[in-house]
Amino acid sequence: MRHALPYLAASALLAAPAHATPPLQRSVEQAYPQLDYFFQKLVKERENLTIDGRQAFKSKDKFLPGKIATGLADLLLHLPPEDPRLPGMLRDYADLAELTIGMDNDTWGIYYYIGALHRLKQAGLLERAVRPATLETLRKRLDWRSFVRLPSYELIDLPTNYYGVAFSIARLRMLMGWEDGSGSEVLLDKMLKHYAKYSGEYGFSDETDGEGRFDRYSILLAAEICERFIETGLSVTPELKALLRKSAEVALNSATAEGTGFTMGRSLGPYGETAMLEILSTAAYLGVLSPEEKEYAYAYSARIAERYMRFWYNPELRSVDMWNGGRRTDAYRGKHRILGENFSLLHQLIATNEMWNKAGMKDAAPRQDLAAWLERSRPKFSLTRFARGEHDRALAIWRDKGHVFSLSIINGGQGQHANSPYYPLPFAHGVVAGVADSGPAHPQLLPKFTLADGSELIATAFMKDIQSQARGAGQVLSYRQDALTKLGGRTPAPDARIRVETEYLLQPGAITRTDRYLASAPLEVAKLSLEFGSFSQGATVEGNTVRFKQGAVQSFRVHGMASCKAEPAAGSEAWRAPYGQMNTVVSCTSGPFAMRQPLTISWTMRYQ
Repeated sequence: MRHALPYLAASALLAAPAHATPPLQRSVEQAYPQLDYFFQKLVKERENLTIDGRQAFKSKDKFLPGKIATGLADLLLHLPPEDPRLPGMLRDYADLAELTIGMDNDTWGIYYYIGALHRLKQAGLLERAVRPATLETLRKRLDWRSFVRLPSYELIDLPTNYYGVAFSIARLRMLMGWEDGSGSEVLLDKMLKHYAKYSGEYGFSDETDGEGRFDRYSILLAAEICERFIETGLSVTPELKALLRKSAEVALNSATAEGTGFTMGRSLGPYGETAMLEILSTAAYLGVLSPEEKEYAYAYSARIAERYMRFWYNPELRSVDMWNGGRRTDAYRGKHRILGENFSLLHQLIATNEMWNKAGMKDAAPRQDLAAWLERSRPKFSLTRFARGEHDRALAIWRDKGHVFSLSIINGGQGQHANSPYYPLPFAHGVVAGVADSGPAHPQLLPKFTLADGSELIATAFMKDIQSQARGAGQVLSYRQDALTKLGGRTPAPDARIRVETEYLLQPGAITRTDRYLASAPLEVAKLSLEFGSFSQGATVEGNTVRFKQGAVQSFRVHGMASCKAEPAAGSEAWRAPYGQMNTVVSCTSGPFAMRQPLTISWTMRYQ
């Protein structure tokens, strides 16, 4: 099993890969034997199916019946009509549909299921794949009204991107002949108005109802909406294409030669990479990329698919693996959902490959100079704003020495604000990572104040006045917060006893963060702490400088703290990234002390 995280020098990162990246189609072809394995395993084990010790049907995965339907439909539709296995597999599909008919299947599961039925109908296979009584039950159950409140057409306790799910289901029901187009028309209008309202002037959707949380979904959503139009036969509007172009720009600016993807926010792992596939394949199909961009977006997509098969797929488990070997993901994508995660990820690979094929790239040999093109054509620094007003949100991208740092100022709203993937940090694969569902116990790279009254404060959510400017060969990005976040609640609570001015200095080979804290009145601090979970190894400590013998980060130096130490992470679950174990934990502390004057804390990370 491949658990070690490779560390490469900058020259290696920018060099051509040691082997030629295969065409996207060739990598995606490997999905079908995986689907066939799960098909046969389902037929044999049925509701007792077990993968890596987990019983799939006891997972409480409320999307699972739909994911099974769509994944197995992908396999059936790939078989030639004359394949002698097809009649028996269609009967097995019908049996499995009856097996899962009474199981919970919500929202995305409904979308996956009805999409599978529509594709089978288009291929002339539906009547053989689903028996009449089962189909009639599905007609009643696969309904968007189960999560949309009528007559207001409001989502029932769901995030904004579910308007797209509801619209797609309504549109597919119409195409199945199950209802007229009135519901889909209202939902389409609701979806577009909601998108416009919460994406504001910059075109990226807030994940909340205006509370200021942005992540990969905010960038992906325009592509998802365009995909819904394409799959249901609607013409994509110029306005949507313009939004998609903005998303494609961020995707290209974030692209890496290794095929890694988004590094900030929740639900990453392979989904941080397939999100790139969705954005760029849709952009290529709709013609919003230049010919040159299309060539290299395809090369990047081919690397992503190859990486899925080489890194994320575990041949020993015969499954995607987001959980073993030091990897960690959100509870939402826990191992109990292992079967459904296989089906949804393989479907994304297949669907985006089909989109690339329609864009004229089937079996095309990828350009092998992707790293050089990214270095040559993408800006070394870019700032994409998401929101501006009472609080600012933005994504700054810094490309240096083969790394892509995503300095993501995206934190707000309930549920995720205390988790490190949403902290305002320069995330980069193998350099700086958040920990899924981390909570605030070990706030990655953010000073944490523990006050004498027991309050814990960190600087996460109330950013204002984001500014950037060039400085020498690098860039400065700054912002302020008039209050820190008081930890302990589901929503970020402002605590104005301390405010902060923050500056990031991005230089070739080094990133420095400087925080200047100011107390509104003299304040008793019981403890001030700072922690850094690093992938580097072989740490030695001299004063407040930690040097590493191996890894991308060469040294980490802290000013303004009393003392620092470095210890092996020793496999701790508290220090696991989506793609592997962090190796060293640097811990710095001060206190107790009385805060009467401005306090400056800074750290500098040097990397190769």
